Amino acid sequence: MKDLSYKKLSFAYIAYILLWAVLHVFVFHRLGFSWQIALVDSAINNGLLLTLSFAMAMSLKYFSPSKRNALMLIGWSITLAIASAWLSNFFLLQIFITDVDYVALLHKAFLIRFCVSFLIIEWVVLFSWILNRMRNRQEMDARKADVEKMLREAELEGLRQQLQPHFLFNSLNSISALAGSKPEEARRMIQQLSDFLRGTLKKDDKQMSSLQEELKHLQLYLDIEKVRFGHRLNTEIKADEESLALLIPPLLLQPLVENAIKFGLYDTIGDVTIQINSSVENKNLRITISNPFDVETAQPSKGTGFGLKSVQRRLHLLFFRNDLLKTEIKQNLYTTTVIIPQTI
Repeated sequence: MKDLSYKKLSFAYIAYILLWAVLHVFVFHRLGFSWQIALVDSAINNGLLLTLSFAMAMSLKYFSPSKRNALMLIGWSITLAIASAWLSNFFLLQIFITDVDYVALLHKAFLIRFCVSFLIIEWVVLFSWILNRMRNRQEMDARKADVEKMLREAELEGLRQQLQPHFLFNSLNSISALAGSKPEEARRMIQQLSDFLRGTLKKDDKQMSSLQEELKHLQLYLDIEKVRFGHRLNTEIKADEESLALLIPPLLLQPLVENAIKFGLYDTIGDVTIQINSSVENKNLRITISNPFDVETAQPSKGTGFGLKSVQRRLHLLFFRNDLLKTEIKQNLYTTTVIIPQTI
């Protein structure tokens, strides 16, 4: 809780003391004492109350006892109330020692003065203690949130660093295979890989990208994969105009499409078409990636390895949900569906 709360408390308490001081003056005057005695009595008594209360409030700002030691606050309040009442009587006796009636009242009213001082000081002490505990709790929650955010960002960065070598090694192996038989394609693939990595390094999870930007970046990846697989790999991308403007975590599509290529082409010898469709569903972005597979040779049900798990983990870290990624098998079609909440 910010120091502004202490300022508000200070103004409220000063206003309360001033109101009580005015009432104090009128009560003493109605008891038959002069305005001078009433004003001086009120000024000394309430001035001491104000000083001691603020001293206690400021002390609690930097030292706050635990709940187990909460009774300590009552002890402090009693001590300060006794000090306030005794000091008030001491100073007032020095000033009005010749006024017999007033001196007699001071001795008789000591207990009342103590009780009033205790109630006022205890109210300030308890309120300050509660205020401090609320501030400390908010600061702890803020620090905890910062730590959790740092851990999420570190884990997200770790996932990205794992994804990049995973794809990079596959691409380098393909370049190595093409270097001898098809050097032109190997050079072209190196250039495409360079463009892809250059765009990848500029992205991070702190800044969402539009689907249109991600599809452009995805096309660089698909161009590389098409060099690897030739005419066997075909893609169909269908995105309606409304969905293109929606936001998506950067580099989220690439591992999903890589998973589709892996289980669509690795265990087959024919041509494969991977379909990527996007739409708006309940104001959120819905993306489906479908790939056919050979029922007899492929095992897509086991294809929930690093790629899909990393995407699911990223979605959980970013949106705190575990239901945003789903897979489905219908006959010889494997479909991955991802929902991207639009938080803006």
